[in-house]
Amino acid sequence: MGVEEFDAFYAVAAPKLVGQIYALVGSRQEAQDVVQEACLRAWMRWDSISAYENPEAWVRLVAWRLAVSRRRRVISHVRAWQKRTAGEDLYEPGMTPDAIALQDALLKIPLVQREAIVLHHLCGLTVDEVAAQLSVSPNTIKTRLVRGRAALALLLGDDVTSSRIAQSEAPHA
Repeated sequence: MGVEEFDAFYAVAAPKLVGQIYALVGSRQEAQDVVQEACLRAWMRWDSISAYENPEAWVRLVAWRLAVSRRRRVISHVRAWQKRTAGEDLYEPGMTPDAIALQDALLKIPLVQREAIVLHHLCGLTVDEVAAQLSVSPNTIKTRLVRGRAALALLLGDDVTSSRIAQSEAPHA
């Protein structure tokens, strides 16, 4: 398995993963950093990872864990940064008002609910796949999805939050 194969994988997977992690952490730079680190780890083991049924899932899981770990370590710093950089600087250029509202609302709900919603609705994983990635039961994921959608509905003033998630131009590459 060579450089060309990894380069092709990276060209397709990295932009998508950055968008997915961005939805989790709300910082494009942080998302790019953890995806880069996860891809570096994949490259270092590419001989074995390339043989996996879904190498992208492995990279996503590593990036996801890196993002959550970093976020927990620097949560007070992130909050201070967000207060200092109010407004446009927090959003990607060209984001629609719905995508901005969704990004803001996602950052206000508990991390476990945000993880479930992003993985299920934005990454397109099934409930069972989300449960496996987060090492919890499918029923736990279903509960987190219900509670997360309810919290988003309150924050967005919207009774049809799940359709809004699917229809918005959610932050992705």
